[in-house]
Amino acid sequence: MKGRLSIIAGRSNPPFSALVAQAAGVELSACDVRRYSDGELNVEIRENIRGNDVFVLQSTSPPVNDHFMELLIIIDALRRASAQRITAVVPYLGYARQDRKVKPRVPITAKLVADLIVAAGAHRLLTVDLHSGQIMGFFNIPVDNLFARAVLVNYMKDEFDGRDVCIVSPDAGGVARARSYAKRMNSVGLAIVDKRRVSPNEVAEMKIVGDVSGKVAVIIDDMVDTGGTLNMAADALLENGATEVVACCTHAVLSGAAKERIASGNISRLIVSDTIYQPSLGDVGGKIIQLSVAGLVGDAIKRIHREDSVSSLFDDGLL
Repeated sequence: MKGRLSIIAGRSNPPFSALVAQAAGVELSACDVRRYSDGELNVEIRENIRGNDVFVLQSTSPPVNDHFMELLIIIDALRRASAQRITAVVPYLGYARQDRKVKPRVPITAKLVADLIVAAGAHRLLTVDLHSGQIMGFFNIPVDNLFARAVLVNYMKDEFDGRDVCIVSPDAGGVARARSYAKRMNSVGLAIVDKRRVSPNEVAEMKIVGDVSGKVAVIIDDMVDTGGTLNMAADALLENGATEVVACCTHAVLSGAAKERIASGNISRLIVSDTIYQPSLGDVGGKIIQLSVAGLVGDAIKRIHREDSVSSLFDDGLL
């Protein structure tokens, strides 16, 4: 039997952390994070957590390195304070796109990140919509990968009820994710964007595989970063006869000029979750709809603490 449930939040996403704690039925434990003048971080846990089952909430969102280092330091502080079990709750796991060697002399940074989290003292990882499933194998501890589709699909079913919808994967690697959404949307059509990249954030060419003519094209992805690829995909889909283009992405990274691109592009709506703190989504002309997955994460925390099954949270169990 695990000790008392405690939740400690880093500074990456305060509103989300508060909602998760509320859903889990506990108060956030006090934790001070200070920065020295040279940039070093200092962490102090302000409550006795000896023997507790502790969950550390921290998305490794921009600034990625600061938030990731803060996560590691909090885990180390908990380990040295004799927490019985430490679960890293990382709704958005940074560096997850670097999950394989695509050319010589490049790192597999996702594996390095996994090793560092384990070395810091985490006994378990809870995350949402990993960029690729194989990243779970990088961790030598149990990993629970929740799916935001349980929340996002319900919204889309209500919004597009009675309309002809086609789910679109932005690349070949996302076909399984797009198919899972298509099944839950009453087996609607499926299309794929075939794209050729010239650099990590630059696409040279796009072609559409599948029939989107006369349909609402819904692009499904795990994250939206600069927004450039989404805008190019929207243009290609409209050229192929789509009546409207909607994007649905779990993690709203929205770096650089992403918000301006979304506001001026041909995507009618961008549906995202609140795994990443974005305080100014209302500045994008009402195009971005944010849905909360805090209840899903809070429920998972309660189930892990009670040693109950988490698999029932994967909505209807369809792959």
